[in-house]
Amino acid sequence: MRAQSDKHAHDPRRGRVRNPRYRAARLATPVAVRNDPWVMLLAVKLLLAPAFVVCASLVARRFGPKVGGLVAGLPVVAGPILLAYTLEHGRVFAADAAAGTLLGLVSLIAFVVVYSRLAGRLPWAASMLAGWLAFAIGTAVLSVLSPPLGAALGLAALALLVGLASLPRPLLGRSAHGAPPAWDLPLRAACALALVLTLTAVAGWLGPQLSGLLAPFPIIATVLATFTHAQRGTDELLRLLRGLVSGFGAFALFCFTLALSLRHLDTAAAFALATTLALLAQAVALTLVRGEPIGVDPSARPAVQAISAATCSARPPS
Repeated sequence: MRAQSDKHAHDPRRGRVRNPRYRAARLATPVAVRNDPWVMLLAVKLLLAPAFVVCASLVARRFGPKVGGLVAGLPVVAGPILLAYTLEHGRVFAADAAAGTLLGLVSLIAFVVVYSRLAGRLPWAASMLAGWLAFAIGTAVLSVLSPPLGAALGLAALALLVGLASLPRPLLGRSAHGAPPAWDLPLRAACALALVLTLTAVAGWLGPQLSGLLAPFPIIATVLATFTHAQRGTDELLRLLRGLVSGFGAFALFCFTLALSLRHLDTAAAFALATTLALLAQAVALTLVRGEPIGVDPSARPAVQAISAATCSARPPS
């Protein structure tokens, strides 16, 4: 009887396993993988960051680097990470993690400011390394602090205002550029993926404490900044970074709302509320940015006006 059961279990004519024991063994691993939040987190990191880099790059080409940077400021990587924390450790742990991510926004702004201040004098690689160093120093300093949620929001808002004031202004209007090469978007996605894989591998060696310090690393900001700097120059880079910092307001609102609501609402409601408020804030910022004219540095406006007047006076009368 047992031999007959095994024969039907592996009958080649039927092409499938019928024995319940074999079927359970075959399905156990995929189900466990699908239900593991850390597997989901790794999949999000591997797929979402490269895909969003491509999307933000396309938006920058269509609507300008400032709008592209503004879109890149959305918490498209931090949000799924916090969701994985919620599924693995519970809502209280995730609320504390969201408060820490809100505080880590200061380090992200430090990266942007240092990169922008050096971009006019140094090549993209040196500016990137200096920005990473600023991020590391800021993260190390903030890791010893445990401010209340309101104070963390205040620090993030102050850093956002100081960051916007510290960014250099582009001197010229948008200049024309040729079509980017065909390998541009695939290479951007590959660079984002390489950063994700490197950080994931390093995190496995460093342990949980230092791994947490690397969680808010500016993956998307690094790829967009370096490619824009190398291909389109400093002025386009400064517009991108100014839009990026402007978009961090929605990032901060998302983290603050999540840290507050996860203690009182269920997971779905808390994330839906935080996402809705972040999208509304980003829509308002996008409207304001799209309404701004292509600016010129205030110190350069007299010269531009003089050139415009000379050009008009040189035209022959119609």
